[in-house]
Amino acid sequence: SNWTKIPPPLFKKVVIVLIDALRDDFVFGSKGKQFMPYTTQVVEKGTSYSFIAEAKPPTVTMPRIKALMTGSIPGFIDVIVNLNSPSLLDDNLIWQAKAAGKRIIFYGDDTWVKLFPKHFVEYDGTTSFFVSDFTEVDDNVTRHLDRVLKREDWDLLILHYLGLDHIGHMTGPNSPLVGPKLREMDNILKKIHISLLSKEEASLPNLLVVCGDHGMSETGSHGGSSEGEVHTPLLFISSAFEKRSGPLTHPELVQQTDLASTLAVGLGLPISRNSVGNLILPVVGGKTMREQLRFVHLNGFQLSRLLQENTPAYEKDPGYEHFKIAEKSHGNWIKLYLEGNNSEILLNLGKKVLKQYLEALKTLSSSLSKQVAQYDMYSMMVGTVIIMEVLLLLLLSVPKALSSRAEFEVPLSPPLFSLLFYLMCLMLCAVHVIVCTSAESLCYFCSMSWLTAVGVMMLISALMCGILSAIAKTFENSRLPLK
Repeated sequence: SNWTKIPPPLFKKVVIVLIDALRDDFVFGSKGKQFMPYTTQVVEKGTSYSFIAEAKPPTVTMPRIKALMTGSIPGFIDVIVNLNSPSLLDDNLIWQAKAAGKRIIFYGDDTWVKLFPKHFVEYDGTTSFFVSDFTEVDDNVTRHLDRVLKREDWDLLILHYLGLDHIGHMTGPNSPLVGPKLREMDNILKKIHISLLSKEEASLPNLLVVCGDHGMSETGSHGGSSEGEVHTPLLFISSAFEKRSGPLTHPELVQQTDLASTLAVGLGLPISRNSVGNLILPVVGGKTMREQLRFVHLNGFQLSRLLQENTPAYEKDPGYEHFKIAEKSHGNWIKLYLEGNNSEILLNLGKKVLKQYLEALKTLSSSLSKQVAQYDMYSMMVGTVIIMEVLLLLLLSVPKALSSRAEFEVPLSPPLFSLLFYLMCLMLCAVHVIVCTSAESLCYFCSMSWLTAVGVMMLISALMCGILSAIAKTFENSRLPLK
């Protein structure tokens, strides 16, 4: 009856350590064993869960912070916005935490301060543009650490270290400077982990999250989609988890967007409205079956609602159908549970329902991610053609504009009465009809009135004829003797 209420938090304090450009092999590979001994020990034998988080391109800092905190997939426009980050207006984890009265402290890359203004009770931003600075940019973050860890007046601490990213840009991932920087990060993680363990109370444990926003290519850059750039480590460290036993397995691959929904559940907050992420189940695996089912149901409900808002035929979506089947099975499990049935049947049914929910979440998330990643290619091509034509006309007009007579003449009148102009118009209109009648989903350009569309086709044809006319004139003038 109370499933719509947000469950209570699972962790008292959460510390997120984001190490910029931290590749997965820097933690799970030979470099991790050599330079990050404490982290490696926690991963192999401690109370932790390790994952490889896949970041979607563009692998640039600001879009990746958006993905981590909103659970949504930012677009390529965010690469440009990255240079002057405006405040984030989408529903996000930081806003939800602040609304719930949680006190958030931040130290590190000032992109966070721009994205979340007035959200932090205390902050100190460092600029990311001085890439030759490997030490002070991180020392400015660490200098606050001892003081903050002694205090009790915060709930969420976020640290964003930039030094490793700067080393990558300047000297690459195989530089001798990478090792000492990883060792420095390892000592910081050790300090935070020991401090969190020493302050734990009986009621709620603390959580340490270690992640990267993006990786690093073999040349030390980022922004693309190579494996080194998109694969980052994601560690959850807490005394709430069982101590790792048995042989070490390769970390499971999860999506970077999964962190937002997982932390929302861990902090007892609503999952961000536009999140396409799945709950990372091992993090809540220590809870009772009823609580686990409640968490995945909340996640499924949020994803199905997002699908309803974005897809007219959402009921036919396989993910939505799977979710409804899982929900029905969940109802049967609750009936058995309330009857006081504690047998093996209840446990097996619970596991079956959990599996159904996880499959539904995966399908829903995949379906939503595909929708976000779809680009209106036809409209983009039409816009690009117009821009390129105008640019070419301007370039052809530059010599005349810079001459002593300073003329700026675009020869448009002759082309408008040429046969080529009408042939091009006819051909482009035919292409437009074919695209708009064969495409499954209408694009922006197809949704315009036919009169507007024909006007755009005439503009493209006129510009093309103008370019050809300007080129012809240039060749004619070049035959004349030069003064």
